[in-house]
Amino acid sequence: MLRRKPTRLELKLDDIEEFEGARKELEARRRPREEAAGGEDAAGPEPRSREQAVNERIGYKPQPKAGGRPAPFSSLEF
Repeated sequence: MLRRKPTRLELKLDDIEEFEGARKELEARRRPREEAAGGEDAAGPEPRSREQAVNERIGYKPQPKAGGRPAPFSSLEF
């Protein structure tokens, strides 16, 4: 493997201006999306947790667990 001296990178004023312009453009695109997403969440009937949102998105419907131990002979009818 050939070794060489590290190259020097110089940041020019044009580069900084180009970066600032790209950053502002990205923020301008992002802002309407965030406002639209925020409005949809607030308009919903109830706030959902992240876990509920993921389960809904992937189509998973967890079954509620029965609380505690079942009472003896609870399934028998007399």
